[in-house]
Amino acid sequence: MSIVLTDFARTRLFPSTPRPNTIQDLTAEAFERWLNDDVPERVLEGYAPFCRLHAHRNVTSTRCLTAPITEDNRHLLRSAYEARSREELPVLVRWFEGVEPPVARYLLPILYSREQLAVEGVPIEADWGVVGCLYTMAPEEIPMAPITMLRNALGVEEGGSGVPLDRDAYRRSVAFWERNANWR
Repeated sequence: MSIVLTDFARTRLFPSTPRPNTIQDLTAEAFERWLNDDVPERVLEGYAPFCRLHAHRNVTSTRCLTAPITEDNRHLLRSAYEARSREELPVLVRWFEGVEPPVARYLLPILYSREQLAVEGVPIEADWGVVGCLYTMAPEEIPMAPITMLRNALGVEEGGSGVPLDRDAYRRSVAFWERNANWR
Protein backbone atom coordinates (compact mmCIF):
# COMPACT_ATOMS: atom_id res chain seq x y z
CA MET A 1 0.00 0.00 0.00
CA SER A 2 1.39 3.41 -0.96
CA ILE A 3 0.51 6.79 0.58
CA VAL A 4 1.12 10.34 -0.67
CA LEU A 5 0.45 13.72 0.86
CA THR A 6 -2.12 15.66 -1.18
CA ASP A 7 -1.45 19.32 -1.94
CA PHE A 8 -4.50 20.21 0.18
CA ALA A 9 -3.04 18.42 3.22
CA ARG A 10 0.49 19.63 2.53
CA THR A 11 -0.51 23.31 2.78
CA ARG A 12 -2.52 22.71 5.96
CA LEU A 13 -0.11 20.34 7.80
CA PHE A 14 3.17 21.86 6.55
CA PRO A 15 2.49 25.54 5.80
CA SER A 16 5.25 27.67 4.30
CA THR A 17 5.27 29.71 7.51
CA PRO A 18 5.40 27.08 10.29
CA ARG A 19 2.72 27.31 12.99
CA PRO A 20 2.71 25.65 16.43
CA ASN A 21 -0.60 23.85 15.70
CA THR A 22 0.71 21.91 12.70
CA ILE A 23 2.97 18.84 12.46
CA GLN A 24 6.33 19.55 14.11
CA ASP A 25 9.85 18.17 13.67
CA LEU A 26 9.27 16.56 10.24
CA THR A 27 9.24 17.89 6.71
CA ALA A 28 6.36 16.98 4.44
CA GLU A 29 8.65 14.54 2.60
CA ALA A 30 9.83 12.91 5.85
CA PHE A 31 6.22 12.61 7.04
CA GLU A 32 5.23 10.89 3.80
CA ARG A 33 8.18 8.46 4.06
CA TRP A 34 7.30 7.75 7.71
CA LEU A 35 3.68 6.93 6.79
CA ASN A 36 4.86 4.49 4.13
CA ASP A 37 7.48 2.84 6.38
CA ASP A 38 5.81 2.79 9.83
CA VAL A 39 3.17 0.17 10.55
CA PRO A 40 0.15 1.84 12.19
CA GLU A 41 -0.98 0.58 15.59
CA ARG A 42 -4.58 0.65 14.40
CA VAL A 43 -6.42 1.16 11.13
CA LEU A 44 -9.79 2.82 11.65
CA GLU A 45 -12.72 2.91 9.26
CA GLY A 46 -13.51 6.48 8.26
CA TYR A 47 -16.85 8.17 7.73
CA ALA A 48 -17.23 6.64 4.25
CA PRO A 49 -15.92 3.50 2.49
CA PHE A 50 -13.17 5.51 0.75
CA CYS A 51 -11.78 6.90 4.03
CA ARG A 52 -9.36 5.32 6.52
CA LEU A 53 -7.36 6.62 9.47
CA HIS A 54 -4.04 5.13 10.51
CA ALA A 55 -3.15 5.51 14.19
CA HIS A 56 0.62 6.00 14.57
CA ARG A 57 2.52 6.70 17.79
CA ASN A 58 3.57 10.33 17.67
CA VAL A 59 7.33 10.62 17.08
CA THR A 60 7.23 14.43 17.04
CA SER A 61 6.50 17.29 19.44
CA THR A 62 3.14 17.91 17.72
CA ARG A 63 0.49 18.95 20.24
CA CYS A 64 -3.11 17.71 20.44
CA LEU A 65 -5.42 19.20 17.85
CA THR A 66 -8.03 20.31 20.39
CA ALA A 67 -8.34 21.48 23.97
CA PRO A 68 -11.35 21.22 26.29
CA ILE A 69 -13.35 24.41 26.82
CA THR A 70 -13.48 25.34 30.50
CA GLU A 71 -14.68 28.33 32.46
CA ASP A 72 -11.01 29.26 32.93
CA ASN A 73 -10.22 29.39 29.20
CA ARG A 74 -13.57 30.24 27.55
CA HIS A 75 -12.50 33.90 27.30
CA LEU A 76 -9.63 32.80 24.99
CA LEU A 77 -12.00 31.57 22.24
CA ARG A 78 -11.91 33.50 18.97
CA SER A 79 -13.95 33.17 15.79
CA ALA A 80 -13.88 34.35 12.18
CA TYR A 81 -15.11 33.43 8.73
CA GLU A 82 -12.37 31.53 6.90
CA ALA A 83 -11.92 29.35 3.82
CA ARG A 84 -9.57 26.38 3.71
CA SER A 85 -8.55 27.26 0.14
CA ARG A 86 -9.12 30.02 -2.42
CA GLU A 87 -11.81 27.92 -4.10
CA GLU A 88 -13.95 27.37 -1.00
CA LEU A 89 -16.45 29.74 0.55
CA PRO A 90 -15.57 31.05 4.02
CA VAL A 91 -17.37 29.42 6.96
CA LEU A 92 -17.51 30.33 10.64
CA VAL A 93 -14.69 28.74 12.64
CA ARG A 94 -13.52 29.12 16.22
CA TRP A 95 -10.26 28.47 18.02
CA PHE A 96 -8.33 29.21 21.17
CA GLU A 97 -5.58 31.77 21.33
CA GLY A 98 -3.24 31.45 24.32
CA VAL A 99 -3.96 27.77 25.05
CA GLU A 100 -1.28 25.12 24.57
CA PRO A 101 -2.54 21.52 24.67
CA PRO A 102 -0.27 18.62 25.65
CA VAL A 103 1.92 16.80 23.16
CA ALA A 104 -0.23 14.28 21.31
CA ARG A 105 0.44 10.57 21.81
CA TYR A 106 -0.91 9.69 18.35
CA LEU A 107 -0.97 11.09 14.84
CA LEU A 108 -3.91 9.86 12.79
CA PRO A 109 -3.52 10.72 9.10
CA ILE A 110 -6.88 10.80 7.31
CA LEU A 111 -6.56 8.86 4.05
CA TYR A 112 -8.81 8.96 0.98
CA SER A 113 -8.61 6.30 -1.72
CA ARG A 114 -7.11 7.09 -5.13
CA GLU A 115 -10.58 6.58 -6.64
CA GLN A 116 -12.26 9.14 -4.36
CA LEU A 117 -9.52 11.68 -4.91
CA ALA A 118 -9.99 11.29 -8.67
CA VAL A 119 -13.72 12.04 -8.20
CA GLU A 120 -12.68 15.18 -6.29
CA GLY A 121 -10.32 16.22 -9.10
CA VAL A 122 -7.14 15.30 -7.23
CA PRO A 123 -5.46 12.49 -9.17
CA ILE A 124 -2.67 10.66 -7.31
CA GLU A 125 -0.29 7.86 -8.25
CA ALA A 126 -0.46 6.14 -4.85
CA ASP A 127 -3.20 3.93 -3.41
CA TRP A 128 -4.11 6.47 -0.72
CA GLY A 129 -3.77 10.23 -0.28
CA VAL A 130 -3.53 12.09 3.02
CA VAL A 131 -6.22 14.79 3.23
CA GLY A 132 -5.68 15.74 6.88
CA CYS A 133 -4.31 14.53 10.19
CA LEU A 134 -5.63 14.35 13.74
CA TYR A 135 -3.31 14.76 16.74
CA THR A 136 -4.78 12.95 19.74
CA MET A 137 -4.06 11.36 23.13
CA ALA A 138 -5.72 8.05 22.17
CA PRO A 139 -5.56 6.03 18.93
CA GLU A 140 -9.14 7.05 18.20
CA GLU A 141 -10.81 9.45 15.82
CA ILE A 142 -12.26 12.67 17.16
CA PRO A 143 -15.54 13.71 15.53
CA MET A 144 -15.34 15.61 12.29
CA ALA A 145 -16.34 19.25 12.76
CA PRO A 146 -20.03 19.91 12.00
CA ILE A 147 -19.16 22.39 9.23
CA THR A 148 -16.96 19.77 7.54
CA MET A 149 -19.85 17.31 7.61
CA LEU A 150 -22.12 19.91 6.04
CA ARG A 151 -19.49 20.79 3.41
CA ASN A 152 -19.12 17.10 2.56
CA ALA A 153 -22.90 16.82 2.11
CA LEU A 154 -22.88 19.82 -0.25
CA GLY A 155 -20.67 17.91 -2.66
CA VAL A 156 -17.35 18.07 -4.44
CA GLU A 157 -18.10 21.43 -6.09
CA GLU A 158 -18.21 23.04 -2.62
CA GLY A 159 -15.04 21.38 -1.32
CA GLY A 160 -16.74 18.31 0.13
CA SER A 161 -16.76 14.62 -0.67
CA GLY A 162 -20.43 14.17 -1.62
CA VAL A 163 -21.22 11.94 1.37
CA PRO A 164 -24.76 12.62 2.65
CA LEU A 165 -25.22 14.00 6.15
CA ASP A 166 -25.57 11.39 8.91
CA ARG A 167 -27.79 13.12 11.47
CA ASP A 168 -26.66 10.95 14.40
CA ALA A 169 -22.97 11.49 13.58
CA TYR A 170 -23.70 15.20 13.25
CA ARG A 171 -25.26 15.31 16.72
CA ARG A 172 -22.25 13.45 18.18
CA SER A 173 -19.99 15.96 16.46
CA VAL A 174 -21.88 18.92 17.91
CA ALA A 175 -21.70 17.38 21.40
CA PHE A 176 -17.89 17.06 21.10
CA TRP A 177 -17.25 20.47 19.53
CA GLU A 178 -19.47 22.26 22.07
CA ARG A 179 -16.95 21.09 24.71
CA ASN A 180 -13.70 21.37 22.70
CA ALA A 181 -12.00 23.77 20.29
CA ASN A 182 -8.96 23.92 18.07
CA TRP A 183 -6.12 26.25 19.01
CA ARG A 184 -3.64 28.53 17.28
